[in-house]
Amino acid sequence: MLLLALIVSPLEAQFRGVRFEITQVGDTIFRFPRGSATWVRPCRGSICGPRESGIAVDPRHRDELVARFKVARVDSGLVTAVITGQTTRVATEHIAVMAEPPKPWYKGITFWAGTVFGIVIGALITG
Repeated sequence: MLLLALIVSPLEAQFRGVRFEITQVGDTIFRFPRGSATWVRPCRGSICGPRESGIAVDPRHRDELVARFKVARVDSGLVTAVITGQTTRVATEHIAVMAEPPKPWYKGITFWAGTVFGIVIGALITG
């Protein structure tokens, strides 16, 4: 059972999604501004990671899935995405959603609070 829990990835509804406004739509591609999400990068292989792929949703229908995409290019803040599968035609009314990568362990408050606590306790014990 423990092994199963370790190898199963989180459901898509459980990821922390960052939403982007779709500004241009073509037949098989669409574009959106990256904004401050500097972690978005192009997919370099056949298998794309969370920083390189995402989904398009319809906010008017409770974020119903419209399409899946992978990032093809990032040019001066404008992301070009290639549609890899769709349920309906992508439009500018839809929203692109990508999973924001988690912060590294050393940038979290828990790590630094534990470090300070350990230093203080170590100093008190050693005198």
